[in-house]
Amino acid sequence: MLERPRRLRRSAGLRALTREVSLAPRHFIHPIFVHEEEGETPIATMPGVSRHSVAGAVAQARKALELGILSVILFGIPSAKDPQGSGAYAEGGVIQRAAAAIKAELPGLTVIADTCLCEYTDHGHCGPLCQTGGGDWTVDNDAALELLARTAVSQARAGADVVAPSAMMDGQVKAIRAALDAAGFAHVPVMSYAVKYASAYYGPFRDAAGSAPSVGDRATYQMDPAGGEREALREARLDAEQGADFLMVKPALAYLDMLRALREHFDLPLVAYNVSGEYSLIKAAAQAGYLDERRTVLETLTAMRRAGADAIITYHALDAARWLQERVSL
Repeated sequence: MLERPRRLRRSAGLRALTREVSLAPRHFIHPIFVHEEEGETPIATMPGVSRHSVAGAVAQARKALELGILSVILFGIPSAKDPQGSGAYAEGGVIQRAAAAIKAELPGLTVIADTCLCEYTDHGHCGPLCQTGGGDWTVDNDAALELLARTAVSQARAGADVVAPSAMMDGQVKAIRAALDAAGFAHVPVMSYAVKYASAYYGPFRDAAGSAPSVGDRATYQMDPAGGEREALREARLDAEQGADFLMVKPALAYLDMLRALREHFDLPLVAYNVSGEYSLIKAAAQAGYLDERRTVLETLTAMRRAGADAIITYHALDAARWLQERVSL
């Protein structure tokens, strides 16, 4: 007998009935850039994305919640930077104020704070710098741990529901977990950027956050794109052992194989970061008329879910949530 798989593709109803992977607004984490200026500033390299004031961040968070998006992640752009990135852990820092304001207005929304120093240092690296024996500049790993821990505690104190260390410093999850516990925040989860590559896809984000390194690059602490599954699993295992509550792969689209590898080896919730370059590629192609933005975005996000992501940080979140609502209402 001839097998006929096409029978189950004959109509939209049958395709929906037999679909294996779901995609819904609850799977999205909406990123919000918060600066210390009034109003919003569009980001030229990320069409449709802006830097927002604290009040604007609250409005963005409300818009996300109205669309069924249950989580946001905050990235801060301070008015002043210094070698230590002190704005990251200042009690009145921009992220601390934004987290407090959002939780006051929308207590049911999950607020995630990106826990890093690169947006706050005047050199653009993820921790204070030191020189190697050869005279090259690099991040002082252990000095960064203390500052990242202080940052996480200040974010939790401001009301952040989750802290998300992204610096790729050895031992950062352990240091942050210990600091949170000691400060009375044992209930605050750690969402670790466990598998984060030194990727070319971050270009628009660095423009948005003003965090491009002024010396050297981040290849000495972020992972080599040519690394394989063994390195990814090692990094994820170390973070899991140190107390991570979530694991993340960043970027997502070029590293779906790493998402799948982590899904097969770990039971922790897994997050995919659909990064700025991935977003801008689709936006530019859609604006040029090369592809259908809506179909491409939903297909891309579905692929991340299919690879094993439980949640996706994506700059498409608001649009994708609207499109999914429209699809349901048809």
